[in-house]
Amino acid sequence: MNDIVCISPVDGSEVARRPVASTNQIDAVLAGARKAQVEWAAVPLAERKSVMLAFLEAMRAQNDEIVPELAMQMGRPVRYGGELRSFEERVRGLVALSDEALAPIVPASSAGLRRMIKRVPAGIVLVVAPWNYPYLTAVNAIVPALLAGNAVILKHASQTLLAGERFQAAMDKSGLPKGLFTALALDHASTERLISSRSVDHVSFTGSVAGGRNIERAAAGTFIGVGLELGGKDPAYVRPDASLDFAIEQIVDGAFFNSGQCCCGIERVYVHETVYDRFVEGFAELTSAYRLGNPLQQDTTLGPMAAIRFADLVRAHTSEAVAAGGRPLIDPARFPETREGTAYLMPQVLVDVDHTMRVMTEESFGPVVGIMKVASDAAAIELMNDSPYGLTASIWTEDAEAAETIGNGLATGTVFMNRCDYVDPGLAWTGVKDTGRGASMSRLGFEALTRPKSFHLRVEH
Repeated sequence: MNDIVCISPVDGSEVARRPVASTNQIDAVLAGARKAQVEWAAVPLAERKSVMLAFLEAMRAQNDEIVPELAMQMGRPVRYGGELRSFEERVRGLVALSDEALAPIVPASSAGLRRMIKRVPAGIVLVVAPWNYPYLTAVNAIVPALLAGNAVILKHASQTLLAGERFQAAMDKSGLPKGLFTALALDHASTERLISSRSVDHVSFTGSVAGGRNIERAAAGTFIGVGLELGGKDPAYVRPDASLDFAIEQIVDGAFFNSGQCCCGIERVYVHETVYDRFVEGFAELTSAYRLGNPLQQDTTLGPMAAIRFADLVRAHTSEAVAAGGRPLIDPARFPETREGTAYLMPQVLVDVDHTMRVMTEESFGPVVGIMKVASDAAAIELMNDSPYGLTASIWTEDAEAAETIGNGLATGTVFMNRCDYVDPGLAWTGVKDTGRGASMSRLGFEALTRPKSFHLRVEH
């Protein structure tokens, strides 16, 4: 039997090893989930909400262990305290939203008739979660799925294998019925078999474009629901009226937090020519202040990437751009911890770049960002849309009307003004083009995890 192994990017050590779940184990989990789901769907929403808040408290109780564990699994510095602050915001936000999102839709009254559309659970929801934000990305689907009356099977990424077990421990302490939530160690083949056999009723996947295509192929002909959040190459546009110091601080953080391994992190920046030189100077200065090193040390602000192969892709994008005329602004001497053949990679800022370079068009998912000068809003819109992806775009300006007008012209799932790299639980998290399809968060996220059921009751005849 194959094992799933997590190798730490910090020192190359083995963090965890788990056997892939056997066919018999998977079948037993599915049988238990089907039984538990029927019973859970009959539980009043108020009780389901209470259980989800108990789950939140059980997860918070683990945070002191989760933070260094997460650093060892995927490299995020412990100084940032893990994901539980935003995690709590999302859980509480989704719990608060659930009454409205799951309430029946009642059409205009008609004499002698009672009519309504109820949202009923999909059944078993398979959540396939990524390693970059292993708690935040998974909770986007897990909590609304359970609130809506579904059972959940969690397949977590091998790089953050222990995150799935943390979810399981918190669910077990929350009072959730046995069998309703199970974290399973699955490989790609067993995951695809689970989907293609129609053993589950909905799949929520966050990951690469290639991974999303594999999920769609596995689901072909089953007619089960599929939600896909895939790649991104999220842009920022800095207008002449932007608060420049604020924009620099926020965009640098949006580009390099988590070593650039953020679904909606900033990977390319377009700056109006009137403020370009000042922006670039400030951006490079602030980037140079990062401290690359062991993520278990409190003074480290930039940890290693999650795996050597991810760092190598960023190195390739960067070196190709430089060979084609791109100019790097960050001095490697400032980051002696950067070493070829390891996951430790310094942040880099490139200028004199264009859209013939992969660093401006393909997802790098690491600590490199390219900056281009533009002459107008129209030029920025054209470049921002010149991408196979469309998750988020941020506009930095003091003119909200202009931001909305620009946003109307952007092919993206979310438009930000004066912020980036954030998920609002009250808004739909969605994308266009190769970023995928479907939505999580907001009431639309609940709709994806349920199906409509119409009632037409003739009470007078």
